[in-house]
Amino acid sequence: MSTTERPRILVVGGGYVGLYAARRILKKMRYGEATVTVVDPRSYMTYQPFLPEAAAGSISPRHVVVPLRRVLPKAEVLTGRVTTIDQDRKVATVQPLVGDAYELPFDYLVVALGAVSRTFPIPGLAENGIGMKGIEEAIGLRNHVLEQLDKADSTTDEAIRRKALTFVFVGGGFAGAETIGEVEDMARDAAKYYPTVSREDMRFVLVDAADKILPEVGPKLGQWGLEHLKKRGIEIYLQTSMDSCVDGKVVLKNGLEVEAGTIVWTAGVKPNPALARFGLPLGPRGHVDVAPTLQVKGTDYIWAAGDNAQVPDLAVGEGAWCPPNAQHALRQSKVLGDNVISGMRGFPQRDYKHANKGAVAGLGLHKGVAMLVFGKTKIKLKGRLAWYMHRGYHGMAMPTFNRKIRVLADWTLGVFLKREMVSLRAIENPREEFYEAAAPVTAAAAKKSDSPAKAG
Repeated sequence: MSTTERPRILVVGGGYVGLYAARRILKKMRYGEATVTVVDPRSYMTYQPFLPEAAAGSISPRHVVVPLRRVLPKAEVLTGRVTTIDQDRKVATVQPLVGDAYELPFDYLVVALGAVSRTFPIPGLAENGIGMKGIEEAIGLRNHVLEQLDKADSTTDEAIRRKALTFVFVGGGFAGAETIGEVEDMARDAAKYYPTVSREDMRFVLVDAADKILPEVGPKLGQWGLEHLKKRGIEIYLQTSMDSCVDGKVVLKNGLEVEAGTIVWTAGVKPNPALARFGLPLGPRGHVDVAPTLQVKGTDYIWAAGDNAQVPDLAVGEGAWCPPNAQHALRQSKVLGDNVISGMRGFPQRDYKHANKGAVAGLGLHKGVAMLVFGKTKIKLKGRLAWYMHRGYHGMAMPTFNRKIRVLADWTLGVFLKREMVSLRAIENPREEFYEAAAPVTAAAAKKSDSPAKAG
C-alpha cells in the first residue's frame, strides 16, 4: 500500500461502477493530485450480461471478466473487503484475504458494492440452488447441466434419469429468461452426442411470481418471449413461487411437485447487505440514498451509484428511480467520476440524467427481443435481428478493447465451430483425485511411524 500524503479516493467495490468510476477519475486527475484505491474481494470485474452466454459455452469464461490490476495500473488495487466505515475519522476497515484487518484512511469515498442475489427462507434453496451473479456460478451451472446429461446417459434407473433431466429456473426477468434460453439451447445441442438422451426426455420449467416475463422490454415483447420459450418446450408457471426444494424436490405454490437435478435461482437482486455497516442513509429497500449528483445525502465527500444506490431518475420525473442495469451503471459511473474530481477541486456538481435507450435480451443462439427508444419513438424487434442488437450493444458495452476483441473472436469461432460439450465438474474439487491417491499412503506411513520399534 502507498504511504503517500496525497488525498485518497477510496472506491469500495470493483464492479461495473467501481471500475469505470476509477478509470474516469484517473483519466481526469492531474499527476500526483490524489491516490485512487480500489478494494474488492475479487481481483476482477465481471460483465454480468454475458453470464448466460458463458454458461452456454458461447463465450469463454475468462473473456467475461476484466482484471482490475491490468486496467487500473495507476491505482492501488487491494483484494479484500471493506467491513466498516468510520465517517467521523474518515477511516475504512479493510479485511484482506489473509491476515488481520487494518484501517485505511481516506478523503473521498465511492460506494460501489453492487447487489447480491435476493433470496427467501425457502427450505433446501441454500443447499440446492445455483445463482447467476458471478462467473463462478455460470461455469458451475454449465458443468452441472452437462454432468446431468452424463448421469442420465449412464443409468438405467428411470427415477434418477428423470430427475437428472429436469431443470427448474426461478425468476423470469432478464437473468432468468436469458439463462433458461441459453441453457436449453446448449442442452438441445449436447443431446445429439448422447445415444440415450434426447431433448424430448428433458423437462425445463420456468417459475415467476409476476404475471409476465421480461418486464424490461414491455408487455408485447415479453409476451412474444413467453410464447417463444413455450414453443421450445419450456413449461412456464406465472403468478406462482417455490415453497421448498429439499433434496431437489421442488414444490410450487400452485401444487406442482417435481424432482429436479438442477435448480437455478434468478429471482431478482438486493443491495449488498454490507451497506448496513457503513452508517449511510438507506432507502426503504436498503439502497444508499443519493442526490441527483450521486452524492450520498447529508455528505459532500461520499458518492454512490449502480445497483447499491437509489438514484433519482430525472428523465422520468418525481418519485422515479433508475433501474439497476448496465445502461445506467455505465453512464452513472462517468458522472460520478467527474463529480469526484469536481468535489476535490471545489467545483459544482453535475446532476445525473439519462433517458432510457431501451433494452435487449438474448434467448439463445439467433433468438432474442429488443426494444429501442429514440425520443418518443419505440422500435420493437424480435428473433434474429433482435439477437444481433443484443450482441452488438453488449459487445460495445464490454469494458476494454482487449475484452471486446476476445468476445468477438469467441463469437466468430462459434460461427464455424460447434460449441464445446465437455463437463469439467472436477474443476470445482481439483485436489480430490490427488487426495484419494495420497491419503492411504500418508495414513500407512503414519501408522508405521507410530508402531513401536522392534527389539534389536
